[in-house]
Amino acid sequence: MESIRITPGFCPNCGSILPYLRTTGNVKCYTCLHDWPPEVFGDMKSNFTINFNTYVKAKIAKKEDEDEGPIVERLCPKCGNEKMSYATLQLRSADEGQTVFYTCTNCKFKETENS
Repeated sequence: MESIRITPGFCPNCGSILPYLRTTGNVKCYTCLHDWPPEVFGDMKSNFTINFNTYVKAKIAKKEDEDEGPIVERLCPKCGNEKMSYATLQLRSADEGQTVFYTCTNCKFKETENS
């Protein structure tokens, strides 16, 4: 007799991906319409980790490496300093430009520009 290989999350009958298991009851395969008990998922466990880029400033002396990003030549409207750091984010829809956040390296004044 042939041994059938059962893969957790897949229908043992036709091999299709089974729909998400609710908290109770059986799961029905969309392809072959066979009902399966929750055990067909085995001991599948999912762990999700979301990592964000973090920037921790050292509260020591004022240094250039404390700036919030790359530095460009841009005039600060508040103090007249000619250097500002910047960071970009896509805040609007994908077919529009990104938003650039500028921070003065001297007085920490912040301004934005939609590019």
